[in-house]
Amino acid sequence: MREITSEQRNRIVSLLKSGKSNRKVAESVGVSLGTVVNVGKSSCPDRERSKGGRPKVLSPADQRYCVRLVTKQGMDNAVNVRKQLRTDYGINVSPHTVRRTLREAGLEAFEKEKKPDISTTNAKNRLEWCLAHRNWTSDDWKRVIWSDETKINRFNSDGRVWSWIRDGEQLQPKHVKATRKHGGGGIMFWSAISYAGVGWICKIDGIMDRYVYKQILEEDLRPMVNYTAENLGLQRDQLIFQQDNDTKHKSDVVMNYLSEQEFEVMDWPAQSPDLNPIENMWRLLKIKLNEYDTFPKGMNELYERAVHTWYNVITVEDCQKVIDSMPSRIEECIKAKGYWTSY
Repeated sequence: MREITSEQRNRIVSLLKSGKSNRKVAESVGVSLGTVVNVGKSSCPDRERSKGGRPKVLSPADQRYCVRLVTKQGMDNAVNVRKQLRTDYGINVSPHTVRRTLREAGLEAFEKEKKPDISTTNAKNRLEWCLAHRNWTSDDWKRVIWSDETKINRFNSDGRVWSWIRDGEQLQPKHVKATRKHGGGGIMFWSAISYAGVGWICKIDGIMDRYVYKQILEEDLRPMVNYTAENLGLQRDQLIFQQDNDTKHKSDVVMNYLSEQEFEVMDWPAQSPDLNPIENMWRLLKIKLNEYDTFPKGMNELYERAVHTWYNVITVEDCQKVIDSMPSRIEECIKAKGYWTSY
């Protein structure tokens, strides 16, 4: 190795420690590549070496900006982040580069879930409701009768159905869960659940207005209240009836009738199906109906299957499990400041 001055040696060491490549250092100092390699081996053997490859287009600051666009400003896809980078900094990168940057920062893409549109006002009301019920015990929740309506389609598409297939095999009828537009028609049902199990399930013919709903409460809620009180060892005036804020539910005809009953009626926040355990029971009912090998031949058979499943397949333990989740629902809603939960 040709002799170099101490000044050159010091400069070589300084540049190597700053992360410069051997070739760049050699060009900068005006010495051979071999000289730089030998100086590096003797003077800074533990320096971090370049990983090679083309340098990143995005600097650390640019990468942090991409992350902020997603986490702070709410951009939900890499294409929009790419456009904003080009607008603000004149940096032109591919959406793939943006996605890789976001993944390296610990972010993951996922399909947006469908949730009710919760306004700021509704979120505030949900939060206040949850805070008011935060200290309710399991005994408190056992006193509630939860009600709701749902539509069950003849060609029910709820729930996944699995099958086995060989690699490369063509799809056969047995591999397919056929669907029809609009579910092939369906039936509207009303029912309720409590800690004592499922309540009377009522088929709704035509459009349910406030008078039809009042008749349902008179004919189907009344025996449910008696059944729950008897099985849980409670008095009727200890029970609480829950219903959502549908217009017909809150009509004067219905509210006047409910005000005359011994049981209490729960105040309920708008846009809160995730806080109502009966929604999970409707989901379970549809999953169980989806397990039949064939579609119902008509609406009468669909009705018979739904009634049989509701009374004979869904258990008291199923009802108790979802009602016991109320404290968790409450805490999750509070944590979300009144917005969406995972239920």
